[in-house]
Amino acid sequence: MSSAVPPFSTSTTSSSAASPATPTRGRARHALPADDPLREELHNEIHARPSARIRLPALVVYVAVLNQGVSREDECAHLQRLPDKAGLTVADLQHNFLRLRLDGATLKWERHSEFTRYSLVQPLPAHAGLDATQPELLSHVQLPDDWLASIPGQTVAAIKLVMLEHPIDDPHAALALGQQWLGGRTVVASLLGHGHSLAVTNFRLSASGFERFLVIAPPGTGETRAGRISQRLLEMETYRLMALRGLPVAKALGPVLADAERGLSDITAKLESRSVSEQDLLDTLIHQAARVERATAEHGYRFAATQAYDALVRQRITELREQPIPGTQTLGEFLLRRISPAMATAAATANRLAALSQRIERASALLRTRVDIATETQNQQLLAKLTHGQELQLSLQTTVEGLSIAAISYYVISLLLYGGKALKAMGLPVNPEMAAGALIPVVLWGVWQATRRVHARLHGSHAQQPTA
Repeated sequence: MSSAVPPFSTSTTSSSAASPATPTRGRARHALPADDPLREELHNEIHARPSARIRLPALVVYVAVLNQGVSREDECAHLQRLPDKAGLTVADLQHNFLRLRLDGATLKWERHSEFTRYSLVQPLPAHAGLDATQPELLSHVQLPDDWLASIPGQTVAAIKLVMLEHPIDDPHAALALGQQWLGGRTVVASLLGHGHSLAVTNFRLSASGFERFLVIAPPGTGETRAGRISQRLLEMETYRLMALRGLPVAKALGPVLADAERGLSDITAKLESRSVSEQDLLDTLIHQAARVERATAEHGYRFAATQAYDALVRQRITELREQPIPGTQTLGEFLLRRISPAMATAAATANRLAALSQRIERASALLRTRVDIATETQNQQLLAKLTHGQELQLSLQTTVEGLSIAAISYYVISLLLYGGKALKAMGLPVNPEMAAGALIPVVLWGVWQATRRVHARLHGSHAQQPTA
C-alpha cells in the first residue's frame, strides 16, 4: 500500500455528519407554527449525498451493482469485512449513504432504488503517472483481497478513474499523453468546466471488467472541484448504463406488440364484417387485452425509469460544461449520438404499448356497443312474442268466458227447470219445460250482465292502483 497522504480531507463517517447541524430539539420555535413531520428530512435531502473532496493525484475505484434481492443486512455484512469496521450495524445504513475512513483511503457507500454503488478514493500509485501506458491498478487497491469481487449484487458499472495534475495549456499535447496512457487507441475527450480540466476515455471494458477514465487537471486544482468532476463523470456513466436497460426490453417486446397489433386488426375486421359471433370476438379480444396489460405491468416501470435515467445523463453532460478539442469528439457528443437511438427505440415502444392499450379499449367499446344492439334486438323480439302471446291468451280468455256464460246459464236454467217440476209436483199449474224455455234469454242476459260488472270492478281496481 502506498504511504502517500490520503487524497481526501474529510473524515466523515455518515451523511448526518456532512449535513448542517440538526436544530436543537428543545429549542422553542415560538416564531413559527409547528413543523410538518417531513420538514427536517426534506430540508436535509440536499445534503444527503455530498461530493467527495479529492486531493490529486488520486485513484477512484467505482463499482455499481444491481441490488434487487440484496438487503441492507447483506450490504452491512459486506462492509463489516473492511478493516476495523466489524462494529457497523444496519442502523448506520438507514440514510442510504455512508462514508468510511480507511487506512489511507475513503470508501463511500450509496444505495439507490435499483442499484448500490461503492466508491473508493485513494492515492494514485507512483507507477501510474501520466508517463505510463495502461498501468496495472487493481493490485494496488487498498481493500481486502476479493472484497470487490464479493460485493453482493450484479455489476452494472465498474470504473477506474485516475485524476492527476498536469498543465493543460496545450490541450492537444495533454490529450496525446492521455491517449498514450489509455493504450494508444481511439479516445474521446473534452475540456471540462470551460477549460479547467481535461477528461479522456475510450468507453471500453478491459479484461478486468473495468472502464478507464483519465482526468488531467492543472496544478493547484481544488479538492472540491476534483470531487465534483469525479461525481459527474461516474454518475453520467452509471445513469447511461441504467438508461440502456430499457433497450433489450424494447427489442424483446417488438415481436409481441407486432403480433398483438395483427390480432387486433383481425378482430376489428371481423367486428366490421359481422362474420364471427360476439362471444368468439370477446374471447379473442380478452386474450389480446390480457397480453398487453401483462406487458404493461411487467415493463411499464422499466420504460419510465429509462426516461428518467436518460434525463439524468443529459443533465450530467450539461453540468460538465464541455469544450471540444479540435479533431476529437467530446464525451457528451459521443454518448448522445449512441444512446439517442436506443432511447428513441425505448420511447417508441412505450408509446406503442400505450397506443395498443387504447386501441384495445376502443375495440372493446365497439364490441360492447354491438352486443348492446344485439341484446336490444333480442329484447324487442322477445317483447313482440310476449305481446302476441298475450293477444292469444286474451282471445282464448274471451272464448272461455263465452263458454262460461253458456255453461252458467245452462246450470241456472237446469235449476229453474227442477224448481218448476217441483212446483208442478206440488199441484201448481206450472209447465216446467215451457217456463224454462221462456227464461233462457233472461238467464243469458243476466249472466252476461253479471260478467260485465265483474270485469268493470276488476278494471276499476287496477286503475286505482299507484304506478311504480
